[in-house]
Amino acid sequence: MDKDSNSIRRQDCQTLQTEYLAGRKLILVSNRGPVAFAYDENGERTVQRGGGGLVTALTGLAQHVDATWIAAADTQADKDFKEGDVPLDGDGKIRVKFIDPDPTEYEGYYNNISNPLLWFLQHNMWDGVRTPTVNRDTWNAWNDGYVKVNEQFAEAIAEEVKASDKPCLVMMQDYHLYLAPQFLRRKLRKHKNKNMKLMHFIHIPWPGPEGWAMLPRDMRQAILDGLCSVDLLGFQTKDDALNFIRTCESHMPRVSVNFKHGRIWVHNHSTHVRDFPISIDVDALRSLAGSDEVSHYREDIQGLTKDRKLIVRIDRTEPSKNIVRGFEAFGEMLELHPEHRGTVKFLGLFVPSRLGVDEYQNYLDEIMASAGRVNAQYGSSDWEPIRILVGQDYPRAIAALQLYDVLLVNAIADGMNLVAKEGPIVNKHDGVVVLSERTGARQQLESGAIVISPYDIYATAEALNNALHMPKKERAERANRLRWSIEREDIAEWLCLQLETLKELRL
Repeated sequence: MDKDSNSIRRQDCQTLQTEYLAGRKLILVSNRGPVAFAYDENGERTVQRGGGGLVTALTGLAQHVDATWIAAADTQADKDFKEGDVPLDGDGKIRVKFIDPDPTEYEGYYNNISNPLLWFLQHNMWDGVRTPTVNRDTWNAWNDGYVKVNEQFAEAIAEEVKASDKPCLVMMQDYHLYLAPQFLRRKLRKHKNKNMKLMHFIHIPWPGPEGWAMLPRDMRQAILDGLCSVDLLGFQTKDDALNFIRTCESHMPRVSVNFKHGRIWVHNHSTHVRDFPISIDVDALRSLAGSDEVSHYREDIQGLTKDRKLIVRIDRTEPSKNIVRGFEAFGEMLELHPEHRGTVKFLGLFVPSRLGVDEYQNYLDEIMASAGRVNAQYGSSDWEPIRILVGQDYPRAIAALQLYDVLLVNAIADGMNLVAKEGPIVNKHDGVVVLSERTGARQQLESGAIVISPYDIYATAEALNNALHMPKKERAERANRLRWSIEREDIAEWLCLQLETLKELRL
């Protein structure tokens, strides 16, 4: 899509937003909200806008309509704020409403059920022999945590619907809220405002029915009942959407499914299932990439690499990202192709993730040990093969993405992986993307990336070697294909496709 076509498409999407949302109440729901409040050293409350394309897209959607965003309070300042209007960029605003779960309930909901139980299951990280183990503590976390917090979300949404004299569009986000749709339907069963449309988008992978068989039947049934209470259910990829329908067919009694039309009929309710691959805010990313802050970081990284070729990976330190195998593949490449010794630097930028969960803390230790082994075996007095930088610093990450010769994304499973889309947009070297076939990004980026199995260390090593030796012409062609695809299907397009589908289905 050329610039003129892209501009026309954006105008059409903006018109669609205005027309579809005219006269509607928009209710956005997620575990974390679009803003975070805190107290400064003087005790004054401050507000910081959440990062990422999702917040940008959804707050953009809410810019000039009657909108409320419901989320769980994260800080004491969030709890004290409770609810109220928050200004957005430009002259818009959004009403933010926080629920305030009991800390014990939230612990069970978030750190026991959402993470790791559901997260690990949906990323195919349970082995079935030793894990998962569902015991009394798991059930307590489910009943007294996940169920109760989902009920609180449903109650907060119901209050908004009941208080509105307009038709309501409710857009829920992700795996924390699987039960809330059915709870919401129950709370509104006798309410006079029947014109509510309910959408839920799931950002992480959805495995097939054999994966969901690992969960106890009552948990699994409650999750499927919840998701089949929505009108439109969105996933990242076609495979995820297909797996959901297969899961319902296998595990729900008295269900009718239609694979061709992406439709499930159960409990006298119809749910439409579609894929909407999420993407990035290309314009905002390029603006940040041109900032002085990123430029300073870029100079620092260039000083670190000393004109060597650069392999980059940027991840949270969680087991699904497959960081250890990535380092092992780099070591394998150095063993099989010694010409790279001393000439290539592997830079890993990692954000600590969920260190309150044992599996995540243990994995961070494994990451450090794996890098240490490669450095000890192949490093020299003037060459450190792997350098790890830990901490949340988005401008530094963008600077690294500008400089990579190879970007490694070898996740075991990923709903999308936006790093794989950010890299080609800002990279200055026609860098090559080595991409796991188990990421959602593969559906869109396969034609320009080198696709590998995340479990195959040897193939990943060979892919890294091939990428480093790739001729300039092929590198440029691949990079151009990636950029074209990402620009054509950015975060605005993700949102537009959802609204188009709601309109086409007359929802």
